[in-house]
Amino acid sequence: MRFLRKANSKKKKKGSEIPFRLNFLFLIVFLLFAALIGQLVYLQIIHGAKFESEAISSDNKTETKNVQRGMIYDATGKLLVANNTSRAVTYTKPLNVKNEQMYKVANSLAGYISVDTESLTTRNKIDYYLADPKHLKEVNSHIKGADTMQDADKLASLEVAYVKKNNLVDNLTDQQKKAATLYSKMSGAYALSTVYLKTSDVTDTEMAEVGEHLSVLPGVKIGTSWSRSYPNGESVKSVIGTVTSEKQGLPSDKINTLLAQGYSRNDSVGSSYIESQYEDVLKGSKEVINVETKNNEIVKEIKQYAGSPGDNLQLTINSEFQNQVQKIVEDQVKANAGSNPYLPGGYAVVMNPKTGGIYALAGVSRDLSTGEVTENALGTINQTFVMGSVVKGAMVMGALRDGVITPTNNTLLEEPIKLAGTASKTSWFNKTGAANMSLSASDALQVSSNTYMMKLAMMEGGFTYRSGAALNLPTSIFDKLRQNFKQYGLGVKTGIDIPGEATGFEGAADQSHIGNALDLSFGNYDAYTPIQLAQYASTIANGGYRIQPHILKSIRKTNKDGSLGAVKYEVQPNILNVVEGTQDQWDVVKTGLWRVVHGTNTYRTGGSMASVKPEIAAKTGTAQTFYNNVETETLSAISYAPANDPQVVVVVAFPNITNTESNINTQTVKEVYEAYWKTVQSSDGFN
Repeated sequence: MRFLRKANSKKKKKGSEIPFRLNFLFLIVFLLFAALIGQLVYLQIIHGAKFESEAISSDNKTETKNVQRGMIYDATGKLLVANNTSRAVTYTKPLNVKNEQMYKVANSLAGYISVDTESLTTRNKIDYYLADPKHLKEVNSHIKGADTMQDADKLASLEVAYVKKNNLVDNLTDQQKKAATLYSKMSGAYALSTVYLKTSDVTDTEMAEVGEHLSVLPGVKIGTSWSRSYPNGESVKSVIGTVTSEKQGLPSDKINTLLAQGYSRNDSVGSSYIESQYEDVLKGSKEVINVETKNNEIVKEIKQYAGSPGDNLQLTINSEFQNQVQKIVEDQVKANAGSNPYLPGGYAVVMNPKTGGIYALAGVSRDLSTGEVTENALGTINQTFVMGSVVKGAMVMGALRDGVITPTNNTLLEEPIKLAGTASKTSWFNKTGAANMSLSASDALQVSSNTYMMKLAMMEGGFTYRSGAALNLPTSIFDKLRQNFKQYGLGVKTGIDIPGEATGFEGAADQSHIGNALDLSFGNYDAYTPIQLAQYASTIANGGYRIQPHILKSIRKTNKDGSLGAVKYEVQPNILNVVEGTQDQWDVVKTGLWRVVHGTNTYRTGGSMASVKPEIAAKTGTAQTFYNNVETETLSAISYAPANDPQVVVVVAFPNITNTESNINTQTVKEVYEAYWKTVQSSDGFN
């Protein structure tokens, strides 16, 4: 019995431990639940509003940074426009940063770097002064009702006025001026946009100082800036154009369009000509950084896209040849200025008649008061002149195509044109009628007969010429002649890929000016640009195809070593229209242009160019013009070579010549061809 009792007592003791363990476990679970409930109370009740605000204010923003701009090369691969890389100090403006914070950063940074303060304005100084809370409080204490004023703009205006009136920024120290300059750049930035604070002459010491204190300079970073340079001279800079600086920002006339395309106001951008025309190619793709913010503070930055530098442009221009042509034109203007005091400059265009590629655009302007000669290559596309007899090839071809004359029946009498009520109109060599002769169309081009062209115009208008008769032409003759000329590019934009091309100028076309239709026929009425002459000459040279001129040859990548990379896009010839004509009709015109230089008639106008090899075909022009009531002439010329297999077109124009013996046009053409065959293309195999 005792034994059984002992056994039972042991069993009872062991069983009593089980409830204790269960109770302990329940206690732990209770405590865990209590802690969880406590945490929920803490999160949702005590600090619920705070954490909800933080959750709502957390956001992802996108920050962008500029990349290196594409470079520009000439036709041979020579670098024309490069990028100078320099160290820079930048500032990325945080979200909702206060003026007081930027004020502190600017003051600190001014102790580490030097900056140019020449551009600092009075308003910049005032803004900097008022960014100091102490100064702002002091100023507002003198403005009635400042504490309760609801109109922030009005208050700001009053604050500025008070500072000005009391000359509070007149005696800023040099250090404060530096800080004010930095503050103006920082405050002018948009949130998460990056601006340059210093882009040149950043010293090793400045880099070290800034780098060491970046932790106390929120938003300030060490970066890189780029600026354009011209390692092979600036002879085509006016054609290539310019890029705005960070200080200049976006051009005012394009700012809304560029902002819509994702630019920042202070971005550098192509502002003119080639740099502007091919901005989308040169600019590249910006670096994209995903910015994680919390309570308007940046907590993490992740580079989402490293950016892609701009692609390179390769131009059709040969830079060495361009320099040579530019010098030829400049030297000719300077050499002829003494005997031609009203000469305002000169222009030359060299073009491939098969592709439209431009080998050279050269031009100079001359100040008539000082005699100073300056580069003006853009004058080839935006300056218009009455060009004279160079248009006669188009006039003859128009008459052939209209059936007014034919390749086998085109002989007309060269004689002074005498119409009722007007003075005689004559050719340059036949003022009195002593040189009357029968001329074929080709010979009329050879001797540059004005009479022949006027008779063609009268025939085109349905008028049969008789000496002493009254001119009876419809005003539609103007449009008929002009539509013919425009098919070659005379009087219409050529489409060259440089912004700012001029259309030309058309004289009045009413009945009171009907006699001017005769002047129009031989190039002494409407005005054209040198580039239009080049397109016109190319159309004749290639047999009727009006090719769009272009200065871009191709778009190229950049190799890893920085050299010119593979071709991404190559410009192909673009035919704008075709001047239809039979081979016999074209032969009439081309034979005439060859005879201008190589014919046997005493009155041929281009004989001085006969020495040029390979042989050229050409047409000279002399237009009667005026400068301040002084009679002057525009001397021009169109040409192509070789005459039997055209590879290149050369045209020139020199306005307001007073020396009637001048050969500035033909001499320039000769020198340009000599340079071309030596520099651009070998003449081997051509006659």
